[in-house]
Amino acid sequence: MSKIDKKRLLATLRDLVQREYDNVREAQEAAQEGATHEETRAEDPKDTRAIEAQYIARGLAERVEELQRAVQALTHLPLSLTAVIGASMGDEEKIYFLVPVAGGETIKLNGQVVQTLTPQSPLGAQLVGKEIDDEIELQLPGRRIHGVIEWIC
Repeated sequence: MSKIDKKRLLATLRDLVQREYDNVREAQEAAQEGATHEETRAEDPKDTRAIEAQYIARGLAERVEELQRAVQALTHLPLSLTAVIGASMGDEEKIYFLVPVAGGETIKLNGQVVQTLTPQSPLGAQLVGKEIDDEIELQLPGRRIHGVIEWIC
């Protein structure tokens, strides 16, 4: 596998999370507007449109705050607190980017697919503190995947 540019990888992740923040913020603003619109007012005691619209707006507002914190964290994150890890997982070669926020994202960079993980995830927790040639195991529903760390940068 070719060398991964961690600085570029981090910038790409930050941009991805920023776009998601912008999209969710726009959806939250629309949901908030809909929750307070006169057409959403209850017409009878069993009409729950307003309550449902408020729940949606509140959930989106929480997601906006979470994404805003992630963008800030990624903007100020020192590269020394990240790791790019190449591992053979079963029959596949995988590349993981261990970061404190924004786990679960998939980034394509220089023709390579990189999966972001946080230390709180099951696989991320296993990768913390590991070295080259260390073994890892991932228990999935109905199967177990064995892996070996090939490289770290």
